[in-house]
Amino acid sequence: MKVFVDAIGLAAPGLNGWQESLPVLRGEQTYAANELERYKPEQLPANERRRATDLVRMAFRVCEDLLRQKPIDIRQCAAVFASSGGDYPIIDQICKALCEPERLVSPTQFHNSVHNSAAGYWSIATGSRAPSTSISAFDDSFCAGLLEAANLCVIEQLPTILAVYDIKPPEPLQSKRPISQDFGVALLLSPTESADSLAQLTLTIAESAESTSAQLASLEAMRLRNPAARSLPLLEFIARQQSGHMLLAANNNPALTIEVKPCH
Repeated sequence: MKVFVDAIGLAAPGLNGWQESLPVLRGEQTYAANELERYKPEQLPANERRRATDLVRMAFRVCEDLLRQKPIDIRQCAAVFASSGGDYPIIDQICKALCEPERLVSPTQFHNSVHNSAAGYWSIATGSRAPSTSISAFDDSFCAGLLEAANLCVIEQLPTILAVYDIKPPEPLQSKRPISQDFGVALLLSPTESADSLAQLTLTIAESAESTSAQLASLEAMRLRNPAARSLPLLEFIARQQSGHMLLAANNNPALTIEVKPCH
């Protein structure tokens, strides 16, 4: 299965935006883990923005970073949103509320607890009625999300945004679900090559595989701290305009071999 990457959005401590992160991904600049400021989604109406959680803001941060590089008619664009387990801070708040004698869960907390909340906010912001999928595959979420988005892109012949993101759970969830760094990435996939295409990806199912590591030690450490950061080896290939193969292992889903070729 072949797709083209036309634009990328990226957000993590020290990687604030795709264009701004290119020197680090290419090994031209030393990585520095500068914390991200809280993001203010540009496309969300004010009322929805006030209700948006930090996880939803991460999804919007990477999607809007991507759209700043390649403005497109988002209403004609399919979307796949993937996070490893949903909104951990909201899960924490609801669990704490249920431990109180009153057991009161606010409507806003419940509204934000569903796994497709980011997709819902996205459809409100963009007015898109194009196909949208929300998935969760624990540590395999980038691999499963990429496979789902590529299928959607090829079968429906639609440009497709893949957004994969996770933020740090609060304690005590953090000790049971250790994600020690925020990370989000968005890829705009196209079924055909264009003048803006950055890379061609050819995906094949692998029987078993050990995931390809990041080329830089600092980014390899980040890759292991957040399921969405499993994308970093692919981002390094694209940033460096390198050809090659990489492997995405998966515990409970098919593993993927990705052949990467720069387009220009």
